[in-house]
Amino acid sequence: MKTGVFLNYIGLGANLLHLAYCHKIASLYGPITLISLAKNLDQVLEDDQLIKEVITFDKNKNITDIPKISSNLRKLNLECIFIFYPSARLYLAAKLAGIKKIFCYPIFKKKKLHLVEAAKKFTCDSLKLVDCDTETLIQISEEKIEKTKKFFDKNKFNIVIGAGSSGPDTRWGENNFIKLINQLNNKGDFYFYIQAGPDQKMISREIINNIDKKNCMDLSGLSVGEVLPYFALCDTYVGNDSFMHHVTSQSQKPAIVLLINSPRAYTDYSKNYHRIIPDNASIDDIDHSFVYSPNSISVEKVMNKVLEIKFK
Repeated sequence: MKTGVFLNYIGLGANLLHLAYCHKIASLYGPITLISLAKNLDQVLEDDQLIKEVITFDKNKNITDIPKISSNLRKLNLECIFIFYPSARLYLAAKLAGIKKIFCYPIFKKKKLHLVEAAKKFTCDSLKLVDCDTETLIQISEEKIEKTKKFFDKNKFNIVIGAGSSGPDTRWGENNFIKLINQLNNKGDFYFYIQAGPDQKMISREIINNIDKKNCMDLSGLSVGEVLPYFALCDTYVGNDSFMHHVTSQSQKPAIVLLINSPRAYTDYSKNYHRIIPDNASIDDIDHSFVYSPNSISVEKVMNKVLEIKFK
């Protein structure tokens, strides 16, 4: 049975936190067609044997047009689809596309949707399971891993610095990362891989130009597919809420995530997360409606967490 999964999310991270549920569906239905709004998701999942193909819908062009969505779905010849979003529009489009089996979130329960809890319940209910895992292993080819290993020194503690993110409100800031790296270099033998998006190269340059010891590598010029093995091979991730930490955590490595205005749901699914939140804040109060100052998370607090993981 040709089966599709529709993830109605633009961010790579929001898509990746659903990967465990995609894998569970694929384990029962066979490799799936994954439909998403996220650019470059195909690069992230190109080595995944449980994902047959990744189809990207352009939100600005065809996601609000029911006949257009239906036409695009019909071309995929799906017999079954799981829609991870409460959308009457997507449900109707799937019906019009002639898809026989349609599983969809309860349509009128969009407000305050906890991404992990909702996805887990939907998966269990749809597949008639008592329980299912919320985390899985991301699949990256052995060829890519071996090719990247030459850039790692096993005698050092290798850290990916996630300095970029999709929006400025989630960023800890270049100055804080500079201070963190300089202070860590006084505490041990480290190597840093500085990551920001291709359109955020100035962030990486600012950090690299201002650290005292040049024990670092700039990853900002690499494509999404090329940079993945670095997130998988590092000893830990330290940085903003971005898709990068999902790759590290789903490679069974610790990920230190600085939550300035990202809801806890983005990191609720894995035991590999170490969340650092602003002083005097409750993790349940952090969401997109209020932006804490980046300096409300101290460099010392982050450094101590890194050292705790290093010497664990």
